[in-house]
Amino acid sequence: MSRTVLRPYLVAKDAEGQFRVTIRSTRFNSQGYPLVTSTLLDDAFPTATAAKLYVREQLKGETGDIATK
Repeated sequence: MSRTVLRPYLVAKDAEGQFRVTIRSTRFNSQGYPLVTSTLLDDAFPTATAAKLYVREQLKGETGDIATK
């Protein structure tokens, strides 16, 4: 099992072709096992660039904090 922390923001394309942002938080239990909580935002964006811009401006995310899928 990998113990690396996931990037806190995920930009992925949904079934309708829109891009959605997922906010992820990672914490570790007493044995060091990672527990990830993911929250999908309601907003949909026409391009991945628009979704990344939203993360940077509204959520104050850094460029290195954003993963794409």
